[in-house]
Amino acid sequence: MSSEEPREIRPDSPFRHETSSRDAAPQFVLPLVVRIEKTSPPVRTDALETAARAVLEILADERSTGDGEWARAVRDWQDARIRKVVRRARGAEWRKAGTLPGITVTGTAVDPQAGTAAEVRVFPPVPLDGWPKELAKLQVSGTELEEPQPPAAPDPAHPVLWLSPEVEMSAGKAMAQAGHGAQLAWFELSEAQREAWRESGFALSVRTAEPADWRALTASGLPVVRDAGFTEIAPGSCTVVADHPSLRERAGRSTGLRAGR
Repeated sequence: MSSEEPREIRPDSPFRHETSSRDAAPQFVLPLVVRIEKTSPPVRTDALETAARAVLEILADERSTGDGEWARAVRDWQDARIRKVVRRARGAEWRKAGTLPGITVTGTAVDPQAGTAAEVRVFPPVPLDGWPKELAKLQVSGTELEEPQPPAAPDPAHPVLWLSPEVEMSAGKAMAQAGHGAQLAWFELSEAQREAWRESGFALSVRTAEPADWRALTASGLPVVRDAGFTEIAPGSCTVVADHPSLRERAGRSTGLRAGR
């Protein structure tokens, strides 16, 4: 994952690093596991939003900063390419994953047919080829999720992670991309703005932009996720625009955007 660098990018943002230096560093990955039970899978949008919030939760956790127990792993991960991989689990697999250090985040939407909210567990970064055995055996494929009802229009007072209407992605891939977008927004915010977002419970929406709005979004000065092309889609594809109200003000962009599919 890489991004266009917005103006006034924060000096502590890992996205300032040159591509060559990030490629040369030891590579780490942030594991996310989504719970997908056969009889009660989550709704797609709720899973995407929950994954984005999970990324923010681990970035903001005191164990990930300073001398915290996860801080070294988080720094090593951010010094390389910012990779995230989403795997699925159910039943005993989910319970075993829950015994490893990490943070479980629960979604807010409930599928009226299945009666379940999304659950995503995020773990401290691990070496690209050093996954814990409890996670290494989990499947990456099979994360397709349904959307029984079109999601409501997003609240413009809260951050919106706009997905590209031009790129088809599996739910797992889109969850990782939403996490990238949330992370880009996080590193562009001041400490006060981060704290306000944290106090809101990391309120956010994930929606697909209307095709007519997408070009303006990607040229707006807001953080843009460009995929590195390791899986599913072509390198350099624009996948997400991170539309946080504080960054929106900096970019001088209006809020009158509509959600697409």
